[in-house]
Amino acid sequence: MSARLPTHLAVGALLRRVNDSGGLAVVRAGGEPQGGAILILIAEGRGLRAIERMRGLDDADTLVPAGPASGEAAVLEEYWRNRRRRDPDLWVIELDVPHAERFVAETIL
Repeated sequence: MSARLPTHLAVGALLRRVNDSGGLAVVRAGGEPQGGAILILIAEGRGLRAIERMRGLDDADTLVPAGPASGEAAVLEEYWRNRRRRDPDLWVIELDVPHAERFVAETIL
């Protein structure tokens, strides 16, 4: 049995922490509340990059880069929309806060 929080609770905690710190965190697409995957879009200047929570063989969660590495917002936008069409359980969260990966790691891992 896993000790992982239901996805909707992890997402809610991440949104609160980022917004309370003065950053911006928004749900671009809501997914399955209990076990949906989480794709995080991180705003960096005029571009975006993506990371995703993945479960390893040792049953521990980790953050891995996701999507194209171009950094262009339009390319990443198309990527996550295609992913969402194939996986309607996917949560897509956008963060605009300094040290975004730290917030993600401390909150959902």
